[in-house]
Amino acid sequence: MQEIEKKFLIKSLPGDLNQYRKIHVVQGYLSTSGTPSLRVRKYGDEYILSYKFKEKTQKEAANVAKEVELPLVEESFEHLMKKIDGRIVEKNRYLIPLQDDLVAELDIFEGYLDGLKFVEVEFKSEEDAANFNPPEWFGRDVTFDMHFKNGYLSRISDVAEILNLIK
Repeated sequence: MQEIEKKFLIKSLPGDLNQYRKIHVVQGYLSTSGTPSLRVRKYGDEYILSYKFKEKTQKEAANVAKEVELPLVEESFEHLMKKIDGRIVEKNRYLIPLQDDLVAELDIFEGYLDGLKFVEVEFKSEEDAANFNPPEWFGRDVTFDMHFKNGYLSRISDVAEILNLIK
């Protein structure tokens, strides 16, 4: 499946988060040295192995990647999590409806990344991504900043390294 997404920092949280669907995410990376990435993830009650690699893009308006997801059973997930590079990334993801049938995926991190939050939006096309007008609560576009990629975040030792980039 092709994934076309943009990532933004947060200016302010959008009202009462309890009104939105929340999914707890726990993930680790078996390969963090670039592309492709190989990730194991618990997404709510699902266990997933994903293989993701960057695709060439014509507009450079969004991150465009090919992603293949395979279901895992809990036992396989636990086994693979013992083999990850770096640290476990844990977050709560809130699914917030936007105009034009888009969904903001607001990630609020926990554990060693506590204090970090950003939002991603997936698009049907690069043209839709290029024409996207973010809501007022979105902050700076960090789509192409590698410091905000989850694989990179799994390798840092202190969230202050990232929070200092936000200021």
